[in-house]
Amino acid sequence: MCGIAGLLSVDQQAVPEPETVRRMCDAMVHRGPDDHGLRTDGPCVLGHRRLSIIDLSEKSHQPMIDAELGLALVFNGTIYNYRELRAQLKDKGYHFFTDGDSEVILKAYREWGEDAPKHLHGMFAFAVWDMRAKTLFLARDRFGIKPLYWSLDGNRLRFASNAQALLAGGGIDTSLDAVALHHQLTLHAVVPAPRTVLSGIRKLEPGMTLTVQVDGKKQ
Repeated sequence: MCGIAGLLSVDQQAVPEPETVRRMCDAMVHRGPDDHGLRTDGPCVLGHRRLSIIDLSEKSHQPMIDAELGLALVFNGTIYNYRELRAQLKDKGYHFFTDGDSEVILKAYREWGEDAPKHLHGMFAFAVWDMRAKTLFLARDRFGIKPLYWSLDGNRLRFASNAQALLAGGGIDTSLDAVALHHQLTLHAVVPAPRTVLSGIRKLEPGMTLTVQVDGKKQ
């Protein structure tokens, strides 16, 4: 497993907060002991803790930047059909600079947009920052194998692979969600997404995506 984290400022006057994302990533060292990365682009900061599995080279360092496509990626998981998708996308004219599955997500997003996860077979949670359109795209696999938590206040959206990382970033509403607590105590200790026991943290539902524009609008 890897650990992903990020922040999108939806306040045009706010200054990016790389230190916040760094604290979030530091809380996930156990998820990715092999490497770490941090990238700031305008209002967006992406962070990653890497567990190297498929492509062990530095070319697969994350956040992964595709300057040609104007996209940045942080990804946790495995794409089982990445070789087939790679061949398909090569036929469409895309150029690859790594041998792993992460880069396939970048090309797939540029080709199919928000429908890209429908083409991916695997377990995954990822975020793509479109440096040109200034939009952040979050996605989670159909069975919800890989976790993805997020929090939105008046100034920023933050996401991470676990709730502890979001808490490490500070500024989270930690009051109890009464509905979630009811589920926790009556549904075999399970809180269905999108709720968590904390009012300020939500889970992206399995098979769902979330697109956030720089002005804070969600879809």
